[in-house]
Amino acid sequence: MTRLLLFSRDVNLQRSLGAAITEFTVLVESNKARLIRVAHHEEVDVMLLDLDAHYFTVEEQVAVLGAIQDCPIPVIITTDDATRPTALDMKPPEVFRWLRKPLSIPELTAMVRSAHEHTTAKKELENAPQQTDSCRCDNLIGCSSRSRTVYDLIRRVCNLDAFVLITGESGTGKELVARAIHNLSHRAEHPFVAVSCGAIPETLIESELFGHEKGAFTGTNGAREGYMEQVGNGTLLLDEIGELSLQTQVKLLRVLQQREFSRLGSSRLIPLRARVLFATHRELATMVGEGTFRRDLFYRVNVMRIQVPSLRERPEDIGALADHFLQKYASAYHKEIREIDSRARGLLAEYDWPGNIRELENVIQGAVIMCERNSIGPADLPESIQQLDVAGIAAPSIAGSFEDLLREYKVLLANKAIRECNGNKTLAARNLQISRAYLHRLIRATPESQYSDTVTEISCSG
Repeated sequence: MTRLLLFSRDVNLQRSLGAAITEFTVLVESNKARLIRVAHHEEVDVMLLDLDAHYFTVEEQVAVLGAIQDCPIPVIITTDDATRPTALDMKPPEVFRWLRKPLSIPELTAMVRSAHEHTTAKKELENAPQQTDSCRCDNLIGCSSRSRTVYDLIRRVCNLDAFVLITGESGTGKELVARAIHNLSHRAEHPFVAVSCGAIPETLIESELFGHEKGAFTGTNGAREGYMEQVGNGTLLLDEIGELSLQTQVKLLRVLQQREFSRLGSSRLIPLRARVLFATHRELATMVGEGTFRRDLFYRVNVMRIQVPSLRERPEDIGALADHFLQKYASAYHKEIREIDSRARGLLAEYDWPGNIRELENVIQGAVIMCERNSIGPADLPESIQQLDVAGIAAPSIAGSFEDLLREYKVLLANKAIRECNGNKTLAARNLQISRAYLHRLIRATPESQYSDTVTEISCSG
């Protein structure tokens, strides 16, 4: 049982807390010297410090906080409004959360449980062997330092059975991270199920997760197992957990705490045997402050967190990912495309990728479809990426807006290529590796005098 140490001089709080909380073993202390000994010998799992200004002077508050500065045990501090500024100035590194008096017992219980789980998982991570040298982890690709950090965390948490919150922008591969955790764990022989919480109507989400009995609600023709039951001993990913309503959050919290659930229309309890992972592109801590995500559920799911970096944060991985998608779609479409040429690679590296890996995959898939040679060039990429190709032309004067300068660069490049090809626009477009239609759109923006010396276009097919 989790051991909670209450450090307080409030006799009423000392008496009431132990009676109110039956889930933990509550120990009480009011002597600073004994508090320090207990803290540094790790004789308890979580400490709750009550530094109420009615019982502690500012000097005493500073002394207590300074004494536990390097304590390895998670600390929850409860303060009145007068004490909070001092505590914030002196907060030790291991402070887990803050609670304002009077205490909310459900919130305190959730905090203590989450703090203990977080610290336990952290210790297990520290004792687990590090494996950051590999450039691959299951089906994940990339050799950047950010990618290797993610791989290391995956390998460390895969067999811990702790809740893991996977965060990151849309398209970064959060589901792939969850699948890697499952595939590398002792649950790999069991099912992996990913559920998008935002894609299921609010009226059906409970039935989809927990299942229902015949006649539980209008339209049911028979009993049905929910995802939590179907997964069995496997792994369930609740993707976009931030989209759940507050009502569903309450029910999910109870399931995660009690490790059991019941189908709609039934009182029979079913044990939750699956490991549950969570993913979101939203900032749950902000949602807690806005009142759209329950604080106690946030503490429950945020035991271990893996932040998946965006593609622009790991540009070193773009080439390897592009080659992977090239091989995938060249094989799927039976095309003999062997590489991405250097100019196209430069454009891919320069692009910002707001859609992350999902956008890169779509771009390479489209390029494979468009390509009629054995290598992908700039002409096979979308115009939004082709427009970045302004190398090798004389710079205009720095005047006007960014869009005006970019347009002038492109026009200069088009006319330079036409002159070098003696007026042959088809050959110029081919040399630039852009479409002939795009070249014509560029030169239509150019005064006639700028290319009046070009000769009649010659057909250059084949």
